[in-house]
Amino acid sequence: MELLLPHPSNSTPLTVLGFLDRAASVYGDCPSILHTANTVHTWSETHNRCLRIASALTSSSIGIKQGQVVSVVGPNVPSVYELQFAVPMSGAILNNINPRLDAHALSVLLRHSESRLVFVDHRSISLVLEAVSLFTQHEKPHLVLLDDDQENDSSSASDFLDTYEEIMERGNSRFKWIRPQTEWQPMVLNYTSGTTSSPKGVVLSHRAIFMLTVSSLLDWSVPNRPVYLWTLPMFHANGWGYTWGTAAVGATNICTRRVDAPTIYNLIDKHNVTHMCAAPMVLNMLINYPLSTPLKNPVMTSGAPPPATIISRAESLGFNVSHSYGLTETSGPVVSCAWKPKWDHLDPLERARLKSRQGVRTLGFTEVDVRDRKTGKSVKHDGVSVGEIVFRGSSVMLGYYKDPQGTAACMREDGWFYSGDIGVIHKDGYLEIKDRSKDVIICGGENISSAEIETVLYTNPVVKEAAVVAKPDKMWGETPCAFVSLKCDNNGDGSVPVTEREIREFCKTKLPKYMVPRKVIFQEELPKTSTGKIQKFLLRQMAKTLS
Repeated sequence: MELLLPHPSNSTPLTVLGFLDRAASVYGDCPSILHTANTVHTWSETHNRCLRIASALTSSSIGIKQGQVVSVVGPNVPSVYELQFAVPMSGAILNNINPRLDAHALSVLLRHSESRLVFVDHRSISLVLEAVSLFTQHEKPHLVLLDDDQENDSSSASDFLDTYEEIMERGNSRFKWIRPQTEWQPMVLNYTSGTTSSPKGVVLSHRAIFMLTVSSLLDWSVPNRPVYLWTLPMFHANGWGYTWGTAAVGATNICTRRVDAPTIYNLIDKHNVTHMCAAPMVLNMLINYPLSTPLKNPVMTSGAPPPATIISRAESLGFNVSHSYGLTETSGPVVSCAWKPKWDHLDPLERARLKSRQGVRTLGFTEVDVRDRKTGKSVKHDGVSVGEIVFRGSSVMLGYYKDPQGTAACMREDGWFYSGDIGVIHKDGYLEIKDRSKDVIICGGENISSAEIETVLYTNPVVKEAAVVAKPDKMWGETPCAFVSLKCDNNGDGSVPVTEREIREFCKTKLPKYMVPRKVIFQEELPKTSTGKIQKFLLRQMAKTLS
């Protein structure tokens, strides 16, 4: 048997791009994308359009070479979805950029990525033009205007190479898209959307994206032809792989610019939505919207770790919440709270508490562990012993672009990727995050989990959002400081009257005394990144000024 070696017939590089060919054959006449009353495409049309864009990118007039970076600055609209396929089909590296960045941050990413071409949504024209104005003439990338929902803007036409639709008209629908020579070939460059001001460029291979996407479909038990609502930004880790996964199952993609409660509920009802992904911020927004009746049909909802109370309230409205966990560096979610039949008969709050745990690795991933940061050994599976969460699997990134030191710091010689997240493993083998390493509060030598305090705060019926950070203290070193936003009262005439003392007394009934926040700050809204993560580094700065 040792003489039987890999052969071209059995070692074709893995890539998600072939999902689109199959979708055109199997689901050709089925709807692929719905967006406003004017945009309805079938999978055959989407396949055709992606090939034409890929063809145009490689033409002499644009001249994108294999391995060059092409950026996209736009919301969840049809052209942005198509570019998830079209850019890598041309052999280029896809780089989705958050359209909510400021011009300086955007210019930093474009320069760092050495982007040669930028597709720009019409609502981001001024942002991108300001960003590229910071470049020298030699550095400036070419710009193409995405014209979804919008007439051409003649006032800025001279700044753009062309429009998306005009480029497509010149493309060849019979274009033979460029398959990767190896599945380790880079396909995507994503910049982290963390809560610090120093995003890193995560390079992901065709293999990583393929394994993540297939595993996510299996883990979520996605059926053929679901109706998927795009509430998760496509620029956020490529929509956790579902930009390509929806093609694999012939889904109907419901695109929307607006992500607010009335819009989401309207689209769910209008299109009989079956699936959506949502950050905890979105779930929190939905449960606090005055919905007169629960959803007509259950909606499968997957997302990052929300507190148990948010899960419980969302499920009472008709959302079937499944919880997943991952990083930009792992291509997306690689751990999920796989449901056990014996949990079916528990009361709703207990089910929600179990669902809020991160869970176990997905099928396509190799290993997840929690390791003691001092000894490097696996922690006990007792739900108490804490350590750093580490990963090993095929969807882990190739590394950080132009950052060998940063890559080596997290992808270590022992063969593990170190996440920076702190967690425990329960007796049943299920992982639970306790905190980010930088978010652990050390009070008089005691380690305090800010996430544990936040979970308790969310059980208070007047609390809408909560975040806990360390406040410097001369005696204790650090003490917990809670930042809280409140719900409006039933009369709609302002915030619920609650005092700092009442919040602290509430915490005393559910937490050890040393974990109770020493200070509670009320804010109308907590500062967030564009992907809904609370910006704790800003809250830490505020807490320092209180000392």
